[in-house]
Amino acid sequence: MSSPFPLLRLPRLVLFDVFKSLSIGEKIKLSLCSKKIFTQINSARLYSQTVIVDLDCLSHKISVHFENDKETFDIFSYLDTWKGHNLNTQQFSITCCTVAVTSIQKGIQIFWKNRQEGFLSVIQHLSQMFQCKISTSFNCHFSDLLQPTISKLFDLQLEFKILCICLDGSKDEDLFNQISGNLKLVEYLSISSSFNTGFEPVFTSWPQKIIITSSAWFTLEYLLACTSTTITLGWAHLGNKDLDEILKNWKAGEFPNLERLKIQSRNITSFGATILGMNLRELVGKVIQTDDGSKKATIKLDFDTIEMSVTSF
Repeated sequence: MSSPFPLLRLPRLVLFDVFKSLSIGEKIKLSLCSKKIFTQINSARLYSQTVIVDLDCLSHKISVHFENDKETFDIFSYLDTWKGHNLNTQQFSITCCTVAVTSIQKGIQIFWKNRQEGFLSVIQHLSQMFQCKISTSFNCHFSDLLQPTISKLFDLQLEFKILCICLDGSKDEDLFNQISGNLKLVEYLSISSSFNTGFEPVFTSWPQKIIITSSAWFTLEYLLACTSTTITLGWAHLGNKDLDEILKNWKAGEFPNLERLKIQSRNITSFGATILGMNLRELVGKVIQTDDGSKKATIKLDFDTIEMSVTSF
């Protein structure tokens, strides 16, 4: 009979190499075995690849995968009353909570007394193992589970790969106000909203990229203040005069981070005011430059849509 392999007796750098060779699922399952192993994995966190942590509150699921890999390890969070449905459970400690865990194909099921506590505990456990970026589903509205979870994750200063917000009620608006100052932690922010909402968000920070699908409320003042690299506005109310001011500001050196701007608006018309002294037909394919000559931008036009792509010399 072979004796157990003394994993924790390996030299520190060799142990880190072993951890790096493991799959996400192998590393997560190994971390549950003992506090000592979890501590060692935590010490090797900065040597690990970045993982995306997808939150799916509708399915009570957290999926973990590498940035360029679609193969995921799924962690399902269920209420403790469900564990009787599966007899193959074992007791493990996750962030100081002893919980029942069941292994399934390509994942695990964890049973909690409180589902919100479970979601947060799993994410905190993962953030101590990997360099994590959080992602929320495009079709996942802020639920009673997701809202406090998102707010807490911002408090922990975790980064977001994708954050989707639907401004369609007072709870959504309260949450936006809570996280507005931390949007610099978001790589890609998607906002959808009801056409009838009277809410006017206050941005005290900006994400790297922002897309607003129903952006009638996103005024010229918002746009002139935006520091994102990519700005996409759907169903906007901006017109030719607004575009003229936007482009004049860009030529003067404003929007220093801007790489791409796309605006869809029925107020962009061939019969409106000129833009930089040109009508829409003259703007098609036009290349403009900043006043200092450091950047150029190519203008593309489609039906009620204008797009500007920026290149630095």
